[in-house]
Order: sequence, then C-alpha cells, then structure tokens
Amino acid sequence: MAKIKSVYTCNECGASSPKWVGQCPSCNAWNTLYEAVVTPSTAIHAARQFGAPSSARYLAEVTPERIARIPTGISELDRVLGGGLVSGSVVLIGGDPGIGKSTLLTQALTTIGQTTQVLYVSGEESTEQIALRARRLGLKGDRLRLLTENQVENIIACAQNEHPQVIVVDSIQTMFTELLQSAPGSVAQVRESAAQLVRFAKQTGTALFLVGHVTKEGTLAGPRVLEHMVDTVLYFEGDTGSAYRIVRAIKNRFGAVNEIGVFAMTEAGLREVGNPSAMFLSRQTQAVPGSVVLATQEGTRPLLVEVQALVDQSHLAIPRRVCVGLDANRLAMLLAVLHRHGGIATFDQDVFVNVVGGVRIMETAADLAILAATVSSMRNRPLGRELVVFGEVGLAGEVRPVQRGQERIKEALKLGFRRALVPAANMPKKNMDEITLVPVRRLSEALDNLV
Repeated sequence: MAKIKSVYTCNECGASSPKWVGQCPSCNAWNTLYEAVVTPSTAIHAARQFGAPSSARYLAEVTPERIARIPTGISELDRVLGGGLVSGSVVLIGGDPGIGKSTLLTQALTTIGQTTQVLYVSGEESTEQIALRARRLGLKGDRLRLLTENQVENIIACAQNEHPQVIVVDSIQTMFTELLQSAPGSVAQVRESAAQLVRFAKQTGTALFLVGHVTKEGTLAGPRVLEHMVDTVLYFEGDTGSAYRIVRAIKNRFGAVNEIGVFAMTEAGLREVGNPSAMFLSRQTQAVPGSVVLATQEGTRPLLVEVQALVDQSHLAIPRRVCVGLDANRLAMLLAVLHRHGGIATFDQDVFVNVVGGVRIMETAADLAILAATVSSMRNRPLGRELVVFGEVGLAGEVRPVQRGQERIKEALKLGFRRALVPAANMPKKNMDEITLVPVRRLSEALDNLV
C-alpha cells in the first residue's frame, strides 16, 4: 500500500509546498498555507480501473423514496430538524460555550437509546463527567453507550463494532486523523476529520451529530467548507445568563430553513417551550409609549414578539442608532423613509430599538413595527395593549405585503389581540369578526391610524 503524504496548499493561488512556510513562495501572501492529504496516483488509477461508470438519468424517471425519520423525543428539536433525524444525515450544531449543546444532545440520546442503538463520543469530557451531568439532569443512561476518543480512525472502528444508528461527536474541533501532522483544531484536521466521519455516516446510513465551536463573531470555527459538507446546520442562540435558548436551522436539506425551537434552561436540563409567543411578550399591566407587538414568522412558525423603541434628544454631532436583535442599517433606512414620507425628523434624536427576549428578527416584516414604536416614543403616546403590527416599508413610502399574513393574524387572535395594522394586500378574503383589521397602503396611512 502506498504511503499517504500531505502537502501544504495556498488558499490564494493554489501553489503547493512540501512543508509549511509563513509566506507563500508563489503569491507572497501570508498565513495562507494549509495542510491537505495527497492521494497517491496508484490509488487514483485503481479507482479509475475498478470503479463502475456513472450514467445520467432523466428527472422524471427518478422516483423519490419516502424518508424515514427517527424521533428524538424532543418535539422542539424535531421541529427544527424537519420532523426528526434522517438515517445517513449529518447535523452540525454550534453555539457559545455553556449554552447547552451537550445537555440537549445527552437528553436526546437517552430518549433515542430506548428504542435503538446510540453512541456518544466525547473528545472534551471524560465518561465520569458525562455521567455526573446525566445524574444531575435525572436521565437514565442504561441504554447510552459512551466513548472518550479523539482519533477519527478509532471512532470509526468502534462504530463498526457497535453498529449504532445515531452517533454524537463532541466536538469536531478536538478530533484528529493520523493522516495529517497538524495539531487538532487546525483547518486541515477539522476538514479531514469531518470528511471521514461524513463518509462513514453516508456509507452506513448512520445519523451523525457534530458539535462545533464558534468564534467571537458567532460563526462556526474552522473551514467554511465544513458547513457545505453536512446536511443540517443548527445554531444555539441566547445569552448564557438568560434562561431561554433558541435553536435555529441555518441550513437544512430535509426541512425548512430558519425554523426555530425554543427551550428554557432549568435544573433538570432544557425544557421545551410550547407557546414561545407568550414567553416573549411581557404584556405589561398598562400600555407604555415606545412598545408595540410584532407578528413575525420564523420558518413555518408564526411568533409574536415585543419591539421597543426609545427616542431621546441627542447631544452628539452624529446621533446614535442602536439596534439589538435587528439590522442597524435597516433602521437608518427606515428613519430616512419616516422623514421623507411621514414628515417626522429624527436627525437630532438618538434612536434605540430592542427586541424583547433576545430574539433576532431579520425579515423585513418588522419595518412597520419599528416605525410604529419609534413614533410612539417620540410622541410619548401608547399604542394600546391589543394592537399587533407587521408589514414591509419600501423606500417610496409604500407598505408591502409579507408572506403568511393570515397565519400571523391567527396567532395574534389566539393570544387575545383584537386590533391589527396590516398591509392592504395581506387582508384575508374571509371576514374575521374577532379582530379588527386596519389595512394600510402607505406609511402616511399607518401613522394616521396609530393612536
């Protein structure tokens, strides 16, 4: 068998070097050389000689098979995954340290282990530490198999003997393969270790969970190709000081993207939150200025959150525009639209906007709610506790429709709201007597209806 060699390749120009150097000898770029495995020419020749040739097929000739899913026993996690685990799928889950990644996976595996074979591989904790966490959470570990190992080849050999249906690798940054000389956690080791584990999962039909570290910016550490190799990418959101956690699907080949699952961290582990809209709404005893309820959409789930705005006199040359849970550039654009088409100027005011509960809202349906909360704070006039708002605001001052408008209205009605400010194009065809719908086409119409 030919010896497997490694080479260092430049990410900028593609030049290769037999050893690592700080500056690429070809393009003179710094710190761009990463280790990669070189496949021997004999192996390539054998694959070409004995590999079966592929043939193309028409799309109409392909009959899609029904995807069998493995329920995790946690309905919020199943929702994010698209209905459960798919055999042979690879799920990458990332989040800040201590936010609950290992806790959630331990709870899921103890439930799955009651009906099928599972394996928990830890490269960071010992078996005693995992047992202490399971005992603290009150979990039964009689069906959960544990393995503490960092070498990928040993993990695959153990999995071939155990034949598990679900594997958790915690975490991928601690794994290494003997094919490379670099240290665990490097770009080359993370990429090659993940590639071997993904290849094993696809060949054997094993569902695989990979736990990943995140950087200071909140993105997954390691090469970007890691997210392309897996089927599903989940992010844990929330502050470690808060009791609530949100699991969001950034990529999902077997379900909806941007679907969220809401959990509450308790002494017994992560507990599912069945009605997250009620959790994110403070519902104060009396209406206060600068507060409005937004009907947003996260994946397939309508969600009601509270948007707060504070407008105050600025003593700076450049007034501040601060957003928490929203896009700051979007806020600056909306304030310009408010001045141009609403006649309300904020060039000498500091504007602070916050989404209560730590939720991040990235859809444009929050535009009308942001402006409503801003105007309410400037006028020092409450909008009412039974008002819900959603709609996109364009640069021409028009209020555009958003997707799933009727589902948002039904969610508001279920939680007791009796008045909704909605885009005219989102008006339902059937009358809804339980709630008063106020359709608006222009921003000026919306401002006139804010009392």
